[in-house]
Amino acid sequence: MFLLKYILRNLFRHRLRSVLTVVGIAVAVLAFGLLRTLVGLWYSGAEHASDTRLVTRNSISLVFPLPISYLERIRGVPGVTTVSYGSWFGAYYKEPKNFFANYAIEPKGYMELYPEFTLSPQEKNDFLLDRKGCIVGQRLAKTYGWKVGDLITLKGTIYPGQWEFVLRGIYHGREKATEERILLFHWDYLNEAMRQTVPRRADQVGYFIVGVKKPELASEVALAIDSLFKNSLAETLTETEKAFHMGFVSMTEAIMIAIQIVSYMVIAIIMVVAANTMAMTARERIGEYATLKTLGFKGWHLAGLIFGESVIISFLGGLLGVAATFPAASWIETELAQFFPYFSVSGETLLLELLAALSVGVVSGIFPTWRGATIRIADGLKRIG
Repeated sequence: MFLLKYILRNLFRHRLRSVLTVVGIAVAVLAFGLLRTLVGLWYSGAEHASDTRLVTRNSISLVFPLPISYLERIRGVPGVTTVSYGSWFGAYYKEPKNFFANYAIEPKGYMELYPEFTLSPQEKNDFLLDRKGCIVGQRLAKTYGWKVGDLITLKGTIYPGQWEFVLRGIYHGREKATEERILLFHWDYLNEAMRQTVPRRADQVGYFIVGVKKPELASEVALAIDSLFKNSLAETLTETEKAFHMGFVSMTEAIMIAIQIVSYMVIAIIMVVAANTMAMTARERIGEYATLKTLGFKGWHLAGLIFGESVIISFLGGLLGVAATFPAASWIETELAQFFPYFSVSGETLLLELLAALSVGVVSGIFPTWRGATIRIADGLKRIG
């Protein structure tokens, strides 16, 4: 109890130095947590992918289309329950900076395959019946102030021209991780325009979405689909939805690894700063430690004083960093909604933040503790005066 009181009294003897150290550790812990959350979100699409959905695309690349005639042959594969299809549209709203995901899809099968996109029965029916209709996610509608019944005009890039859609529904994500920044419209609407303007691009889709009865059949169904079109002009590659998402993630894996390295480097840097602060503190108090030894205090008493102060300062910084994580994540989720479907910090990340702060305290306190505990009384007393 005496040691604890002594540590608490020593904590803020140099208030400015101690406060700056606590704030520095808090900022480092906050940065560590946010960077780890960012990396986790990058992989969230794959983590939340369905085990019963497969994606069939051109085996060469996703940019090469597949004939719509493949649809019925895929439906006939044993184990397949539902098949839909779609194409990446790649248009923007008013200005190029207003870019978001938009797809031309076969609506009936797509809505069956993606029950996480929830619409009211009326909105769903209106969308299915209106070939010029579209639906958008709640976040996207909020960003541009759209409401049901609005006329939305997009400017095409892959499919040039001005494209008009009637907003028939605003879907909500069944889970927090569900993407709510997508616009979906009828593939038939796109295909009819292609038949009139660029006939060679008609009757082609970017991919097929295949529903299977149970996850155990996924690999068997994928092989069966690809074997159907082997040695054809457009061979296919069928993979699970998770593998499909991971294909995109792997393109930026080097960036994600770099971000992870930076998150650990932030902790390493603040560890060096904290170690220098504790070393400076211990050096200033060498005379005090020698005096305590003359009064009968042992080396382990002094070790407890120095090490305890280091750990408590770091822990306070960690708590402050964890507390700051919540408003920071909330701000990012609100202000940067166009980049992140959600920005929720997991309990695991919060625990790692505290562990990182404690590791800073432990490592930065080792050398000052050793020096203070092993100082000889005569050498310490020379520092007095």
